[in-house]
Amino acid sequence: MCMSGHSKWSKIKRKKGEADAKKGAVFTKLGKAITIAAREGGGDVDMNFKLKLAVDKARAANMPLDNIQRAIDKGAGSDKDGVQIEEAVYELYGPEGMACLVTVLTDNKNRALSDMKAVFAKQGGALGGAGSVAWMFEKKGLVVVEKVKIANIDELTLEAIDFGATEMEETEEEADFYCQAVDLKKLKDFLEGKGLVIETAELVYKPKSLVKVETEEKKEKIVRFLEAIDELDDVERVDINVDL
Repeated sequence: MCMSGHSKWSKIKRKKGEADAKKGAVFTKLGKAITIAAREGGGDVDMNFKLKLAVDKARAANMPLDNIQRAIDKGAGSDKDGVQIEEAVYELYGPEGMACLVTVLTDNKNRALSDMKAVFAKQGGALGGAGSVAWMFEKKGLVVVEKVKIANIDELTLEAIDFGATEMEETEEEADFYCQAVDLKKLKDFLEGKGLVIETAELVYKPKSLVKVETEEKKEKIVRFLEAIDELDDVERVDINVDL
């Protein structure tokens, strides 16, 4: 069980997402994730764990229930509009040699790629070839819990191993439990059963190692690039190998 520093972009993005939700900008992205999950595994939240994760994320962002249901219906086939949303993962290089895996949910891959190239023109960065970046990451399940209700983090971590946890990283406010992708539901259910507050549970691309950024100027350059990529309509998540 490893406890080490990790990229803070996920937390920066989560806070940014909360602000975006107030404007309604994030609801379209959440709706796409729900639609894809419902299309892949059906519209029953209790029987489709991927859908449950997407719906939980939407509810946490205060997405209206009507919007959530419409997205489920669209994916399950009861509200077809002829638009086919697809998931794709792009391998990118950002400023200062940063490696990124960008997950998009889009009905037009050419548009999604063109939008990213427009960011490269202004912020730097480039599209990597197949396999050029992916080898630096591992697909993992991640459950983030608030530490306020954790009586003993060491005991909880040891217990969590029996439910698939392979790694734990903590800050003053949160504990991040990682697991193999197939164990995400089991780990999430265990932590919820302990009465803990789940901030997020999702599949992520976790970097195998992190690159240090030496100056604040370089960090700001990277964050500007990440914000520009994340603001694109089709981008669902961004995973990076830089310690911010």
